[in-house]
Amino acid sequence: MQVALIMGSKSDTKSMAPAAELLKDFGVKARSFILSAHRVPEKLEEVLRELEKEDTVCIIAGAGLAAHLPGVIASKTLIPVVGVPLDVKLGGMDALLSIVQMPKGIPVATVGIGNSVNGALTALQFAAAADPSVKEKLSEYRKNMKEKFLSENGGEITL
Repeated sequence: MQVALIMGSKSDTKSMAPAAELLKDFGVKARSFILSAHRVPEKLEEVLRELEKEDTVCIIAGAGLAAHLPGVIASKTLIPVVGVPLDVKLGGMDALLSIVQMPKGIPVATVGIGNSVNGALTALQFAAAADPSVKEKLSEYRKNMKEKFLSENGGEITL
């Protein structure tokens, strides 16, 4: 089982690296690609065909500006796509609106601006549906997150 990370340019790697790190922590293989939907559409399609033949459960696509990459990917494959809008200009709002406003019939799950970790967690939820060990790790992750929050914030405070 694997998750693919696809971004439109090399400058996106810094924003997408936390997703790859989290997937690695969960023991889920992650393949990463820099592919532009506009500049190398043929190569993008070639990689998507390759991913379909492999055990790819989800594609996390990071894109800024017009942010067509997640939608183009979703239009070319049945592998679920999670779009991560990246803050290149306009605080990332341009990318967010581009990704979230997909036409009916071609869905792209969308997370917050620059939040590739939530993209990875969404991909892990897809993986958990097929793999009990991922489901167990995800459950433990959430339990630890709650415990950490409570240990740091769970008591009464004085304002």
